[in-house]
Amino acid sequence: MQTKPTLSFWQIWNMSFGFMGIQFGFALQGGYMSRIFQTLGASPEDIPGLWIAAPLTGLIVQPIIGFLSDRTWSVRFGRRKPYFLIGAILSSLALFFVPYSPTLWVAAGFLWILDASINISMEPFRALVADKLPESQRSYGFVLQTLIIGIGTWVASNLPWMVSQLGFNDEATAKGIPMNVKVAFAIGAVVFLGSILYTIFTTEEYPPSDEEAFHKEKKKTNFIKDFWSSVSSMSPTMLKLGLIQFFSWFSFFTMWSMATPALTAHLFKAPSPSNALLNSDPIAYEQMNKSFQVAADSVGSNMGIYGLTSMLFALALTFYAAKFSVNRKWVHLTSLVAGGFGFILMALIPSPAYLWLCFALIGFAWGSILSMPYAMLSSTVDENKMGLMMGLFNMFIVIPQIIAALGGVNTLSKLFGSGPIAPMLLAGTSLVIAGLLNLILTDKNITRG
Repeated sequence: MQTKPTLSFWQIWNMSFGFMGIQFGFALQGGYMSRIFQTLGASPEDIPGLWIAAPLTGLIVQPIIGFLSDRTWSVRFGRRKPYFLIGAILSSLALFFVPYSPTLWVAAGFLWILDASINISMEPFRALVADKLPESQRSYGFVLQTLIIGIGTWVASNLPWMVSQLGFNDEATAKGIPMNVKVAFAIGAVVFLGSILYTIFTTEEYPPSDEEAFHKEKKKTNFIKDFWSSVSSMSPTMLKLGLIQFFSWFSFFTMWSMATPALTAHLFKAPSPSNALLNSDPIAYEQMNKSFQVAADSVGSNMGIYGLTSMLFALALTFYAAKFSVNRKWVHLTSLVAGGFGFILMALIPSPAYLWLCFALIGFAWGSILSMPYAMLSSTVDENKMGLMMGLFNMFIVIPQIIAALGGVNTLSKLFGSGPIAPMLLAGTSLVIAGLLNLILTDKNITRG
């Protein structure tokens, strides 16, 4: 096995910086796609189904990209970096054009392209941390990655508001996306490509320890055979982590798809106007639409708070993990339960002025989700199959999202009443369950690091 040197803070920062751009893409997608869908005429009940593209592309793309990147090596281009670049170019193009969608089906199609492209870039970044860092730095590496993700989430979530402060119009005409959203997505496209290029030019990848054996093994393998072999050989720890991931990502998918319609209606009393109103009373439609767009801007900015607190959470853990081992199990349990209470609190606060507190609590969960499971998983995986196994682990992320999109959110939300806030109560309950499931992790070699 190849001996890996200990890397400095800036070496790990450089190799993770591309995640800034990836998170710009995810934050703009998560914070504003539902708003775009509603502006183009979608009802709240339609929105989870319109999001089906995102998890489906992840289910298909990530294992394939992981398999291919495991078997890629070029002295000039490296192993993971070619996939970073391809995904970044495609994602940047999709980000630029999404807010110019003339119809609902075009916007849904762009979401499909965008998410597939983001997944092409994202999966190899998880594997790169395990490729380059010794076991003693894995927690540190994934936490520092989370710090960068938190910065990206906070800035990108506030971009439309920041752009509107520069004088760009934040009002939408009938069936039109506000100019501040268009400009924000264009900035996101530039940041996405630029941050990926920064990582590509500042990071060297390690070659295979035995290049001749690597190329011989590459000729013997095929995706279908390796995929099913890896599925059948998943460790008990990976399956337990997968169960925790299932409930965690069901919760966050519910937030991304339903937070805007839920919170604009419940807290701001400014639901999206219906198409019927547009036909019967255009003036009333414009007034309601203006209120909805202002409320949606506020929801998007408040969602950025979870990126800010995940950043602070990661910063604290970065300093701690640099010197001490981390009890990954208890960090993850506590963080997920705190995030679950953040969602539940949305139904209890008296006004939007307290919404920041809800998202602050959710940020602790987000910071932990992006670091602790991967740090624990990387300790159990064959390094020669790191890309494929990270891609397979992604199934526990995308399958709950597919279930949520195909009716899970709409059906299970009814358990919490018929009000618009019900999906957020569902998200909170799911996240608390995910947190408590950490109690089934018993291997101390995995939970500490």
